[in-house]
Amino acid sequence: MNHFSITLSYFFIFPPLFFNSPHMDTKAQLCFAKAISSFALILLSLLNYAEADTFNNWNSHIYHNSSDKSTDSKANCNFFYGSWVFDSSYPLYDSSTCPFIDNEFNCQKYGRPDKLYLNYGWKPETCELPRFDGKDFLWRWRGKKIMFVGDSLSLNQWESLLCMINAAVPNARTSLSRGGSLSSVRFEDYGLSIMLYRSTYLVDIVRESIGRVLKLDSIQEGQAWLGTDLLIFNSWHWWTHTGSSQPWDYVEYKNNIYKDMNRLEAFYKGMATWAEWVDSNVNPVKTKVFFLGISPTHYQAEEWGGSDSNSCYRETQPIGGSRYPGGSIPALSIVKKVLSAMSKPVYLLDITLLSQLRKDAHPSKYGGEHSGVDCSHWCLPGLPDTWNQILYAALL
Repeated sequence: MNHFSITLSYFFIFPPLFFNSPHMDTKAQLCFAKAISSFALILLSLLNYAEADTFNNWNSHIYHNSSDKSTDSKANCNFFYGSWVFDSSYPLYDSSTCPFIDNEFNCQKYGRPDKLYLNYGWKPETCELPRFDGKDFLWRWRGKKIMFVGDSLSLNQWESLLCMINAAVPNARTSLSRGGSLSSVRFEDYGLSIMLYRSTYLVDIVRESIGRVLKLDSIQEGQAWLGTDLLIFNSWHWWTHTGSSQPWDYVEYKNNIYKDMNRLEAFYKGMATWAEWVDSNVNPVKTKVFFLGISPTHYQAEEWGGSDSNSCYRETQPIGGSRYPGGSIPALSIVKKVLSAMSKPVYLLDITLLSQLRKDAHPSKYGGEHSGVDCSHWCLPGLPDTWNQILYAALL
């Protein structure tokens, strides 16, 4: 409820404080009070409906503002279609001065020899992407709770946002807690908590007598997501893991147990369960919901015309233009299908194409203690900063 609603409720529900006229007898005052109170309840209901409708309008057209050229957002801008341009004003922060970056994303600390990848900005084709303003973000979200929910790509984005804010208020008082599934940083002077809830699949993995079971129609851990003002979800990275790298032994769906399942089919079922959870549990007047589009990998250089034996290692520049030669990612179609059928508004951060163009932005061999070549995650500073720039722009 906004301040205007609160003021009206005080004025109308307690009218004798304002209309205690000596010319009105007690009976007349009571009748007048009842009439005004009834009117107030109707007016407040209309105000609450208007707030919800405003949020629905904020989102309904923006979800469709995807990676095609047609645009119909509140700013008449498709943030997700454009190209990467050299911009010496980037990066937005220095990794050496941000206390929140994990080693696996800290490419400069662990010897990446080139720095050109730090100096690219995303330019939408039809407009300018607003510059991130950390102080403004803190002010707008003061006293609130923001939560990222997902896998290590959510970790990547969470740490990026923390660094972007830290660059604006480097001396701000913060408190950090990390343990189990939940991590949190609180900016004490603003009362803002920015949290990360690690959830590999969004749906549950339960240890049972037969082993670890991936339950495609269960989200018990969703209780931890309630009570927040902004939720940013992400999933897909782990759905492709097989063999010893997958953290489950069986799949369960509608009381049927499977040893395995087509991963796109399983992803669709899991996403549909998540969508049902959002539709049943989220009040859009209180909580805004975002879903991060599919973050791509760059292990196959032939996708962008490179050598068959190469990956993202030693790539130093993005792909030019607004087209990725390797095509789209099937999982993105599933995300869009699920979101389009939901009753509650969800803003799709459709970052897949703009991320596909950044074959140069991965840690590769410079991800701290990470073994091998990492072409799944992203260096910080780097690409996730753009995800958060768009998040910021969408919230303005």
